[in-house]
Amino acid sequence: MTRTVLIIEDNPGIAQLVRMHVEDLGCLVEVADRGDTGLARYRQGGIDLVVLDIMLPGLDGLAVCREIRSDPGYTPVLMLTAKSTELDRVLGLEMGADDYLTKPFSVAELAARVKALFRRVDAMAATPETATENKVIECEGLRIDPARRKVQVGGAEVDLTAREFDLLWHFASHPGRVFSRMQLLDTVWGYNHEGYEHTVNTHINRLRGKIERDPANPYFIQTVWGVGYRFRE
Repeated sequence: MTRTVLIIEDNPGIAQLVRMHVEDLGCLVEVADRGDTGLARYRQGGIDLVVLDIMLPGLDGLAVCREIRSDPGYTPVLMLTAKSTELDRVLGLEMGADDYLTKPFSVAELAARVKALFRRVDAMAATPETATENKVIECEGLRIDPARRKVQVGGAEVDLTAREFDLLWHFASHPGRVFSRMQLLDTVWGYNHEGYEHTVNTHINRLRGKIERDPANPYFIQTVWGVGYRFRE
């Protein structure tokens, strides 16, 4: 199956670099150099992945990402940013981005992120067929439904990003087992690059903020100091 990737990037050099290496993965690529025109192309349909810069003319990347996430369907979004502060990363994730790369980035890293996102899309598509194997998990008011990819806390639905859901499901499927940050990167993200452990920290902090009664003293996702994290037994 040939996938179509939309690159929304106003720097011609970076857009061409990304285009070349995404095409090497066997994808069709379209490029837009403005946020508004990129969003208009996305809305025409047929896009399997959006590679999105944050700083764009017309409409910034965060606004474009928010509009993409307002659609009922799911299209993965990989954000590119020249900014590397924690706030910028969290803002991108808050808008619904699945992953991000900070410029400058390596070609191998770009390819790994793109392939990992496609693997997740394929896994999500297969979920309804395997629903009998992936039964609902309930724990102390937390309810995780893998077939519908829905999470409730105390009966109220919680809005999780695709990555947050994958992370929570992975933890809850292995209660009591401790995972290091690198193991989580490899299993949940689909790539394993040293130096990106902060990605795991950011997602876990956000996830705790959504499902924990007291995120400062988490009940479900516990820290095992010096090792990693686990879901309570």
